[in-house]
Amino acid sequence: MPRFSVIVPAYQVQAYLPECLESVLSQSYADLEVIAVDDRSPDGCGEIIDEFAARDPRVRPVRLAANAGPGPARNAGLERAIGDYVLFLDGDDTLAPDALRAIADRLKETGEPDVLVYDHAAAYWTGETVRGPFAAQLTERGPAPFRLDGRPGLLRMVPAAWNKAYRREFVERAGLSFPPGYCAELPWTYPALALAESLATLDRVCVHHRVRRRGARVPTAGHRHFDVFDQYDRVFAFLAGRPALARWRPVLFHRMVDHLAALHTERVTLPRADRAAFLRRARAHYRRHRVPGVSVPPRSRMRHALVGLGLHRTYRAVQAGEALRRGVRRAASGLVRALRSAALQVHYRIQLRLPVRADRAVFAAYGGRAFGCNPGALEAAFRAVVPQVRTAWIARPEHQDAVPPGPGRLTPDTAAYWTALARSRYLVSNVDFDRRLVKRPGQVLVQTQHGTPLKHMGLDLRERPAAARDTDFAGLLRGVERWDYVLSANRHTTLTWERVFPGGYITLEYGQPRNDVFQRATAEDVARLREELGIPRDTVAILYAPTYRDHCLTGRPLLDLARVLRRLGPEFVILARAHPAQPTAVAGGGRVLDVTGHPSVESLCLASDALVTDYSSIMFDYANLDRPIVVHVPDDDWAAYQAARGTYFDLRAFPPGAVARSEDELVDIFATGHWRGSRSAQLRAAFRERFCPYDDGRAAERVVRRVVLGETGQPPVVPLDERRPVPSAASGVTGSPLSTVSYPTGRRPVSDHP
Repeated sequence: MPRFSVIVPAYQVQAYLPECLESVLSQSYADLEVIAVDDRSPDGCGEIIDEFAARDPRVRPVRLAANAGPGPARNAGLERAIGDYVLFLDGDDTLAPDALRAIADRLKETGEPDVLVYDHAAAYWTGETVRGPFAAQLTERGPAPFRLDGRPGLLRMVPAAWNKAYRREFVERAGLSFPPGYCAELPWTYPALALAESLATLDRVCVHHRVRRRGARVPTAGHRHFDVFDQYDRVFAFLAGRPALARWRPVLFHRMVDHLAALHTERVTLPRADRAAFLRRARAHYRRHRVPGVSVPPRSRMRHALVGLGLHRTYRAVQAGEALRRGVRRAASGLVRALRSAALQVHYRIQLRLPVRADRAVFAAYGGRAFGCNPGALEAAFRAVVPQVRTAWIARPEHQDAVPPGPGRLTPDTAAYWTALARSRYLVSNVDFDRRLVKRPGQVLVQTQHGTPLKHMGLDLRERPAAARDTDFAGLLRGVERWDYVLSANRHTTLTWERVFPGGYITLEYGQPRNDVFQRATAEDVARLREELGIPRDTVAILYAPTYRDHCLTGRPLLDLARVLRRLGPEFVILARAHPAQPTAVAGGGRVLDVTGHPSVESLCLASDALVTDYSSIMFDYANLDRPIVVHVPDDDWAAYQAARGTYFDLRAFPPGAVARSEDELVDIFATGHWRGSRSAQLRAAFRERFCPYDDGRAAERVVRRVVLGETGQPPVVPLDERRPVPSAASGVTGSPLSTVSYPTGRRPVSDHP
């Protein structure tokens, strides 16, 4: 008896069915059967199913004598299922990698519940993958398993069969089956959730639900949407026959109203000629199933008026009025913006005629989208070393709160902003300033950059169209011409910047100011940061910070973080930080902490005990902490990245620590202790010697003394072997978490990594 029976109905999905079946059969959890039901499809679905059955005995083909629809097709699969749990998958959808293993682990953790609910992601034809909007319903709150009363918000999720695993004995005992017609999942999903004695959730995307280019499946268009009324009649008949479940009637009534209103306003799936008739049926259902005395939330009153009163023309008139009002507002806003922009430019031109203020400095990071990085460290150094210079920080309105006390705050494209750009002597940023900036005589522009370059940058991207995208190289060089100083952390960076950003600037090879904190932080700072992040005591915190990939639209993660943690055991947690240029949903449960939105990557480095990355420049910064670094670069990903972006040296040949070429290797590196073995320490020492010669905690001070005070004789740099960066919480000191870590494979750490 297999653990899972995966039922796949197939009708006119021949272009997608092979990928669907392959996504199931290639799962890392192989204890399954696939019941593929050919719903008398007129295309090649039947032949495709036969081909898969011939090559894999786990595929059990079922052929229906006549087309019956997805509901009866699923019933046919249910009759033949023998697995402990039943899952459904549409023929054009796919299971996410390792989904079945995650489901199996969660079922075991929660005591074999009747129903396990997991998440899905909409997979658009553009390649974009968007997680479901109700993921918050899947996060752990309280004990598991539970009944629907403990998590009623599950009724707000998509009422689909394919985002749940059902215990087969429960399905048989409850007498659940799919009715014929469209929307057949409604009378299945709601009764299943209401009848389940035990429910559990899995905060993980397990299904990629395909969204076709036209936004709807052709077989579901037109009159088939009228089937929804019969399906809701079945739902409420089910509730009427079970008085103990009457409390769910108001909730499902509101869900019905929202559903009918959405169908009515969907222009693709419901033809215009059918909308009036559809609304008449909706009004009758509203009156039939309405629960007297139940209040309507304010945000839902328009939908209830549409469905309950059948105000088809009134609703359309209101919609048209709203559209007209929005159009007028957009036009008026555009005119106001144009006039405001012209007025600001006139203001700027006037300010350009006034004297430059020698006691003013303006700072920005990432175009006003953050506070910190090298400009943040330099701003603090300005106030400490040259307090007579008044500083101001440029931040967009949504990032103003991130600016600490001290500097003034400037909002982009305001009069104060243009005044500061026109009259401040010092302009400091890690990216280019506003392209409309006029660099004046007497102004000093410091380009700090934001890391040591591993991937190709600047003019080297001319031969890399996937990475360059729409880069204006002429505009890039015009920006370089305004630079007076460029910061560099090492000789490699100096040589790279001067070649890919050719200009007349002076390179200050003084180190990365943002890394000064690593030499100045204390053990108390580390403990406080870990507590703020919610890192449990006596655990090893791994910071996972991959870079973005120019050749990928979706940024799908290369690691199944939940699976990694399951294999490593409870002694580990992961701080997952997606790249801001390619953010992805981070899932994995309570021990995977999503820190993508954390304002300070330096704080995350201090709080962690080890770093896992790929091609991100964070490795050069993290090496200053002298803590373990593991590089995860699968061979196929390395080849793709080299072709699309390219690197300045072979990271696998000169890494900062152990190298993992697969997820299994990564797990093994941590499980066996190679991540902190002597070989990893040797690699890290060589890496630090090459790339961290000046990061001794005084880089920002050196820059300020040179740029502002004109000092050329700098204090001597503290040698690497004399630096004492703050140790991690798991530093190996007696009694520390690291000294008590157990290794689930049964192997103790060894000194060298092969």
